[in-house]
Amino acid sequence: MQINPYLSFNGNCEEAFNFYARCLGGKVGTLFRYGGTPMAGDVPPEMSEKVMHATMTFGDQVLMGGDPPGPYEAPKGFSLAIHLTSEKEAERIFSELAAGGSTVTPLEKTFWAARFGMLVDRFGVPWMINCEGATPS
Repeated sequence: MQINPYLSFNGNCEEAFNFYARCLGGKVGTLFRYGGTPMAGDVPPEMSEKVMHATMTFGDQVLMGGDPPGPYEAPKGFSLAIHLTSEKEAERIFSELAAGGSTVTPLEKTFWAARFGMLVDRFGVPWMINCEGATPS
């Protein structure tokens, strides 16, 4: 069994997934647009080029998402958590994801981790970065 996060975006899923692929070293996979699918007639014309369903892989992890039609609701009640062993990599990823977004908790040393921080990226997705610090900076 595998549990995969599925994120909803406000019309910018493709941009978000390309951004995450660059930041996290992932690869955008499947990307279906509403236009040309059986759902094309069920959505407004402006949704034709929006993403109905997308996947992205990071190693053996899969992130999924799309631009659902209808009113958008910002994500709440969860965070995507990234666990790392390199402080340098934790700092890089935190900095890149936070660009254009907001820092909730700065990336700092804690009693449980060499680095821990929380942010909401420019797409409204909440993240937690946790670095156990096994690899020197």
